[in-house]
Amino acid sequence: MRLEGVALACIRGGREVFAGLEFSVGGGEALLVTGRNGAGKSTLLRLVAGLVRPAGGRLSLSDGDPERSIAEQAHYLGHLDALKPSLTVGENLRFWMRYLASAKPAEGAEYTALAAVGLGALTELPAAYLSAGQRRRLSIARLLAVKRPIWLLDEPTSALDRDAQDMLADLMRAHLSGGGIIAAATHGPIGLDRARELQLGAIRPGIRPGTPP
Repeated sequence: MRLEGVALACIRGGREVFAGLEFSVGGGEALLVTGRNGAGKSTLLRLVAGLVRPAGGRLSLSDGDPERSIAEQAHYLGHLDALKPSLTVGENLRFWMRYLASAKPAEGAEYTALAAVGLGALTELPAAYLSAGQRRRLSIARLLAVKRPIWLLDEPTSALDRDAQDMLADLMRAHLSGGGIIAAATHGPIGLDRARELQLGAIRPGIRPGTPP
């Protein structure tokens, strides 16, 4: 599987966010999207997720599911955790599982996912009582409860303490080891030493090689 962007351009509010952007990331690889504020890091992830239309260029996925769009094969974890405070932790996750899954999830998948992010004991707690870090972990649980090969992560370590950051790094490495793809917008390291870097905002945006996987 390989996700590629060729000569991508994006215009928002009459302003060119980026143009001539190119990248390629394959199964088992991670791409860190870096750059100053306003360079288009979040916009690029939203474009891949199908939430923003490109003004030019081409986005393609080889060896994916030909019956599904790229967006339908990707998880997008944005700045907002998109939780309903009046629902319990378990109810929030089950809602997203019904919304995102193309088939009925495996029995008990929500409990397995919540346990993996350290929220197994809080299944019946209303989401309104969660801390910012716990809300972020509940959002991360969606990545595990519904299997999709592409993870698009926007500042994924936001609000997470050191232990939770280590947990997320382990989950990301497991996803990569299974042939998954990760593209993460970040201002700092996220625990993936072998990731390559796509720097936005430079005169010629391009990929910086990391340690070969």
